[in-house]
Amino acid sequence: MPNDPNIPADVRIIENLKIARANLQAEISKAIIGQADARELLLQAMLSRGHCLLVGVPGLAKTLMVSTLAKVLKLQFSRIQFTPDLMPSDITGTDVIEEDRATGRRELRFVRGPIFANIILADEINRTPPKTQSALLQAMQEYHVTAGGRTMALDPPFFVLATQNPIEQEGTYPLPEAQLDRFMFMVTVGYPSRDEERRIVKSTTTDTAQQPEPVLSGEDILALQRVVRKAPVSRHVVDYAVNLVRASRPDDPSAPDFVKRYLTWGAGPRAAQYLVLGAKSRALLHGRFNVAAEDVRAVAKPVMRHRLFTNFNADAEGVAPDGIVEKLLQTVPEPDIEDYRNRPSVTTTE
Repeated sequence: MPNDPNIPADVRIIENLKIARANLQAEISKAIIGQADARELLLQAMLSRGHCLLVGVPGLAKTLMVSTLAKVLKLQFSRIQFTPDLMPSDITGTDVIEEDRATGRRELRFVRGPIFANIILADEINRTPPKTQSALLQAMQEYHVTAGGRTMALDPPFFVLATQNPIEQEGTYPLPEAQLDRFMFMVTVGYPSRDEERRIVKSTTTDTAQQPEPVLSGEDILALQRVVRKAPVSRHVVDYAVNLVRASRPDDPSAPDFVKRYLTWGAGPRAAQYLVLGAKSRALLHGRFNVAAEDVRAVAKPVMRHRLFTNFNADAEGVAPDGIVEKLLQTVPEPDIEDYRNRPSVTTTE
């Protein structure tokens, strides 16, 4: 990283972020072939202090993708395998009775659970009942855990990267809407192309597998997160994100007819926040200092697809949330100069 004292620290960080992104992708590629979009979204969520939900059928390297990301980051990693018999205390931790051999006195000692790490892999999160799923809610939103009558902070950076099998498969429990809204992105992981699948088979049936090397430390990630939060964003981009979200609500005056026909309710304010944060991180990862409406459109589907709840009409006609988001992108225009005439000037801060 250049150390020219005439260049502000934040500018130096941004200038080298593009290089760091290339190095991260190169290291992840040693274990993961293809899935470029999913890998990019994981990095964007990481810089935005967001959590990701990866959805796909078994065998598409969702778990491997998360564990590989942990390897290329110098962070403490913890994996929680969600099963039907998993209890909330298995995640947060529990009190155990210990006896002091010298005095014979017994006392309670809190044993921390796997949630006390920097990167949490919640593997097959929808294999466990909602009671246990909700144990992640406080940690994901507030970055601390309450257990044994005490509240304990989680060390930053902190990410929950969960994998989920499709709901229609047997033995799964739908995630509560409140928990779904905690995830910044829902990332769909699809089947690889024929060429990618050929490379996967070839590379995984030999003993010459490459091991990813660490690229960024926790201090690096925290510095990048601060830069993303401080990155300026125009009122034009903020208004575009807000307009997209408001248009997804059936009872909003700006909602198109297809939204009123196919949705029970739309995305909340957190969606607009994540649209802007995702747009910021995307722009900076590509070495750009300006955040554009195109960046908002690029993250619209992963931000909004799990925040739109379809009704019977959509289910009967086979209309999926992604299709509705696509129509919204085609229908909702970017604000133009006329939208700002005769309006008071408003200054927004992050």
